Amino acid sequence: MDRARLADFLRTRREALQPEDVGLPRGQRRRTGGLRREEVAVLSDMSIDYYSRLEQQRGPHPSEQMLASLARGLRLSLEERDHLFQLAGYATPQRTIRAEHINPGMMRIFDGLEDAAAQVVSHLGETLRQTRLAVALLGDESAYAGLARSKHYRWFTDLSSRAIHPEEDHSTQSRLMVANLHGAYTRDGRGSRAAEIVEALLPISPEFAELWREHPVAGPYCAPKRIQHPQLGLVELYCQTLVDPDQSQLLVVYTAAPGTESYRKLQLLSVIGDQRV
Repeated sequence: MDRARLADFLRTRREALQPEDVGLPRGQRRRTGGLRREEVAVLSDMSIDYYSRLEQQRGPHPSEQMLASLARGLRLSLEERDHLFQLAGYATPQRTIRAEHINPGMMRIFDGLEDAAAQVVSHLGETLRQTRLAVALLGDESAYAGLARSKHYRWFTDLSSRAIHPEEDHSTQSRLMVANLHGAYTRDGRGSRAAEIVEALLPISPEFAELWREHPVAGPYCAPKRIQHPQLGLVELYCQTLVDPDQSQLLVVYTAAPGTESYRKLQLLSVIGDQRV
């Protein structure tokens, strides 16, 4: 671990970012350009003291998870992210954690959608970031670990995960889940995380196995969704997606047609937030 160069790299990248780049107000008392240390700490989901000690060359050896959070908070490119890992003493071969990294351009768009129901997901259905409204609408989908991080896996192993959709939509959702996973498996091949999920599901879910044998193919668009919210009831939504081919990630934004009951419910949800028990 090169403490001096790591500290210098963090400082230069922090000073290169402007509040507007990460969706923060500039304010009138900001005397210098760039972000403050406390702002980077919040964006990276870590304590201010922890981040400050890293910049002061007296911090602990950060874990890969901490480095991934820093890369996200500082909006680093994939190349910059790998350089950060090298400065901290880690090699940079292909790793599962690499899929955690969100393209800086994608993050800038996400930052501008704070009041919308939006989330960034991987091609394996792993939710990486959610806005407050998306959490209130769908629940915290980023809190899972292991194979359960994939909503495709949860759909066939945890029936409670299906409660978010009306029962009459379940068969359609099942086919869509399998089609998406089939596309990921075809692209990534054997030995991939997609293959790991498929190999885990085939012996334990007859429904998945039957659909898998049919080789379903997903369409190029995000179909309308019907969400069964525990407080507001049925919410009918449209979704738009922005695809980042390099990172195999999607930015998904859920909207409702203005003037509809679902539109009013979404507006109410933006006020009351997540009140799930």
